[in-house]
Amino acid sequence: MKKTLVILSMKNPTTFLLILGLTLFSLTGFSQENKLISIEKLINKTDPAWPLVKKWIDSAKNKVEVLPVDSAKAKEVLYHTQTTTYATLGSVIYNTGGILVDNGWIRILGSGSEKLNRNVAEWNKGKTLEEYGDNLPYLLIADDAVGGFFAINYGGLGKDIKNVYYLEPNSLTWQPLGAGYGEFLIFCFDSDLSKFYKGLRWSSWDKFIGNLDGNKTYSFRPYLWQEGTDIEKCTRKLVGIEEMYKFNIMKSKELKNEQEVKKDEPKQ
Repeated sequence: MKKTLVILSMKNPTTFLLILGLTLFSLTGFSQENKLISIEKLINKTDPAWPLVKKWIDSAKNKVEVLPVDSAKAKEVLYHTQTTTYATLGSVIYNTGGILVDNGWIRILGSGSEKLNRNVAEWNKGKTLEEYGDNLPYLLIADDAVGGFFAINYGGLGKDIKNVYYLEPNSLTWQPLGAGYGEFLIFCFDSDLSKFYKGLRWSSWDKFIGNLDGNKTYSFRPYLWQEGTDIEKCTRKLVGIEEMYKFNIMKSKELKNEQEVKKDEPKQ
């Protein structure tokens, strides 16, 4: 299933160019091979992106909850991710403990908070990079209640650098969304999420999400990627988000290898 974000506000060319510029600056340091930029240089006091992001939040069509930020922790995470507050990603890290969308169905990572005590830097360490400042294939920036993961591509997912991809729980493939991080935020705030998540939301999903731990996600049996699976008929249980990520990545590789073997098998 190929997913592409349809963002109505992108019809405004001025807004599009602004978001494009902010996206291009979204991670200044990860490509600098361990040459970390000081926190003073990463905090943009003249033209930060937060006022723009805050405007998107204030006018959002979907329910958006901005989690409280610890300023000391925010500086630490900003430094470790090496992104500037001129960028939309940096502004979310520096000004929020994270952002919950649709009562927490989507969890956008920031600098960490009580309801979402993961942050962009620590969550990626050991998954997409070993040490802060390393080059990385992609950067995990958000996830959802059904074990889907969003990431900014840095070459490991495709040729469209700095665009956001989604690891679909019903196919375990990374799907390009055709949008940068700023556009991804607008999608979360304004788009019809029920349309994007068609087949991935059971009928009473909203009764289970409001108090969902930000470190948990639902796991389903049969697995959502198995052919013919109907989520309405699945059993589900809560599992740790770390466990889910590792399992999905492992199974994704297994499924890809199986498909390649079938492709190489001689035709009868």
